[in-house]
Amino acid sequence: MSITGMAVPRASKNRPPREHYFWSRLGRKATPYLFLSPFLAGFLVFLVYPLIYAFNLSLYRKKLIGGITFVGLSNYIKAFQDTNFWEGVRNVLVFGAMQIPIMLGLALLFATLIDSGVIRRVTIFRLGYFLPFAVPNVVAALIWGYFYGQSFGPIAQLANLLHLQPPIFLTSKGIIPSIANISVWQYTGYNMLIIYAAMKAIPTELYEAAKVDGANEWQIAWNIRIPLVMPAILLTFIFSIIGTLQLFNEPNVLNAVAPTAMNSHFTPNLYVYQLAFANKQFDYSAAISFTLALVTAVVSSLVLFVIFRREANQ
Repeated sequence: MSITGMAVPRASKNRPPREHYFWSRLGRKATPYLFLSPFLAGFLVFLVYPLIYAFNLSLYRKKLIGGITFVGLSNYIKAFQDTNFWEGVRNVLVFGAMQIPIMLGLALLFATLIDSGVIRRVTIFRLGYFLPFAVPNVVAALIWGYFYGQSFGPIAQLANLLHLQPPIFLTSKGIIPSIANISVWQYTGYNMLIIYAAMKAIPTELYEAAKVDGANEWQIAWNIRIPLVMPAILLTFIFSIIGTLQLFNEPNVLNAVAPTAMNSHFTPNLYVYQLAFANKQFDYSAAISFTLALVTAVVSSLVLFVIFRREANQ
């Protein structure tokens, strides 16, 4: 007896087993993390773990009597009351007020000149602007330390040939402008490339429409290029603030050339280095480092708040 009118399900010969489907889907999801695993391993080992270790170190204090004891936030309270630390913060803020406007102004000028087509041999100029960034900080400080030398530098030798008094750069009042000059020379090309890359993303139709309306190159730069690359300028500005508060290599190298021009706490990072490797106060230096990170975050956030509030009011 046969049963008719009833659909008989056919076996799916090509459907993989459920276990195979599960492992295939898991493999597709895990593949990106497999490629990211070398970076994640290095990130955890060389950044996350040292930060955790340093923060844990900052909660203790080594005493002559009693050894290492837990003090909680006592090191941070001491850091906020440390006049040497705040003097270093003041020095780097003065340094940034001198260096950042000049550096970003030159970077914007060079990027505009290259993008506008005013100058020829763009590749040579672009390489020439960027080449100082390829010089390591220590080498750049050594080069300019030689230039600044009062008795052996080329500037002093030229002044002696002209029977003039050689200028003294590395003094207590001239050391900050001297270091600012090194940073401007070294990082202008780096910021110029960031701004120039943002300019290359601007549609050329905007330039063509402006030229049809009779705008010249100056008007195009002021009304089109600069407003549209403001996010890139803001990015370089925040990077410059963070780099300013982390100033270390230049004063550390120039300190050997002009030891009377600066003290051991001239910058916060120099102060941390002195505390850790000269005074062996690793716990307090770790607290100073995290306090500096907090100051950097506060200053950067304030700058972003002021800029975004001004844009919202416009």
